[in-house]
Amino acid sequence: MQHRLFLAECFGMFCLVFAGTGAIVVDQLTDGGVSHVGIALTFGLVVMVMINTLGDVSGCHINPAVTLGFWVAGRLAGRQVPLYVAAQCVGGLAASGSLRLLFPDVETLGETVPSGSPSQSFLLESLLTFMLMTVILSVATGGKEKGLLAGITIGAVIALEALFAGPISGASMNPARSLGPAVMLLRFESLWVYLLAPCLGAAAAVPLSRVLFFPDRSDSPAA
Repeated sequence: MQHRLFLAECFGMFCLVFAGTGAIVVDQLTDGGVSHVGIALTFGLVVMVMINTLGDVSGCHINPAVTLGFWVAGRLAGRQVPLYVAAQCVGGLAASGSLRLLFPDVETLGETVPSGSPSQSFLLESLLTFMLMTVILSVATGGKEKGLLAGITIGAVIALEALFAGPISGASMNPARSLGPAVMLLRFESLWVYLLAPCLGAAAAVPLSRVLFFPDRSDSPAA
């Protein structure tokens, strides 16, 4: 069972980073052939497809911040968190490595860097992930994102947030998504923003979701 979870999260994360940041790379190489709207839709669509493909296997977190949010909400056993996060990081690194091999001359691999101050992007990434995690907790089944409703809803939120916030912070909302390009390019100056802010935002969403969606009880801690 554990190897199935690892493979599912690794594959899902690979597809997310390969398609999403790959769209950014192709957009740069074609002088805007994909467009900002196309990039945002790519991220949203690949998440939707992966949820419908892998939701019944691992829950398709494909995001360490989401895994953390499920654990804080008591929907995921603590012993599973390292497995999920390791798989997600491996998948993200493999995708960025593949893009590096395919496009060795490109200056960026879809890395996320603040267009303004780091503090501005930190706050923005925290709020974006707060919104995302709140939506996820409303449509997820226990600790799993699965089903057509979850796929469409979560994919739509990611596309929406990327549409308006992408030019400012990159709209990562995902530490593993930002880790891959940073490692391949050896540029770590702003990486702390994208590692910490999404985790903070995801954890902060849990109390609100309990009040909104479970007013008469708390989520039962996972075994």
